Amino acid sequence: MAYLQPDKEGKVYLPAIRTAKENGQKLVCLTAYDYPTARIVDEAGVDIILVGDSIGNVIHGYGNTIPVSIEEILSACIAVKRGTERAMVVCDMPFGTYHVNEDESVRNALRLMKYGGAEAVKLEGGRNRVPLVKRLVSEEIPVVAHIGLTPQSVYKMGGYRVQGRTAEQAKLLIEDAKMLEEAGAFAIVLELVPREVAAMIRGELSISTIGIGAGLECDIQVLVLHDLMGMTFGRQPRFVRQYANLRQVMTDAIHTWTADVKSGAYPSDDESYGLTAETKKEMAAK
Repeated sequence: MAYLQPDKEGKVYLPAIRTAKENGQKLVCLTAYDYPTARIVDEAGVDIILVGDSIGNVIHGYGNTIPVSIEEILSACIAVKRGTERAMVVCDMPFGTYHVNEDESVRNALRLMKYGGAEAVKLEGGRNRVPLVKRLVSEEIPVVAHIGLTPQSVYKMGGYRVQGRTAEQAKLLIEDAKMLEEAGAFAIVLELVPREVAAMIRGELSISTIGIGAGLECDIQVLVLHDLMGMTFGRQPRFVRQYANLRQVMTDAIHTWTADVKSGAYPSDDESYGLTAETKKEMAAK
């Protein structure tokens, strides 16, 4: 069909994720919320880009993810999709967009895919989300599940705490994961789960586990890009390893530019536009 464009070589779709799981190949996932960041992340070879509701924390400065609207996520997803050629684009469903009824949830997920360009959606919750996951998958909407610490439930959980530390809690998490796989989720995020529990869950599933603060055994590792690059404020979780300090790089660049402006070193003649010799003559003649 004329409107179909060929994919970039190695474009990541569900079969590639399943194959990586079968072959024991580790994959990587990072967040992105705008076009330039998505391009950089995609060109760096990241396999999955998550348009996360962490946009609330790192972009909008909210205290948590709960205020994030579907309009904010949709706008970010559109920009990210434009900047992405190879990675799979997964979009978070914000709090409140899948909590009312299944029909409304499907409409919201379809909106993120049809207009945002998402290739899958992610939603939080365990066995309570099983009927919805089944419905979404039946409507040809690929779903990533999310258990353990679910940030949209921060008020119910009483803060950001490791989940599954007791035998009973671990048993429930394993059961939830198996139920979500049976419902049709193609991958499942394990957040702030003891590494031993994450390893047990991985051993029980044929779908990929995506770890964030869940140890080495997960099939895919995900981080918030701003955490990895040193672009966040305040104390970071134990699992965050900072690979750069872009905050300091930006601060230094701004200080240097400010000093150049104040001293008259910026802009130079080469960095500005002047009149042509002919125009100067014409103006002088007048």
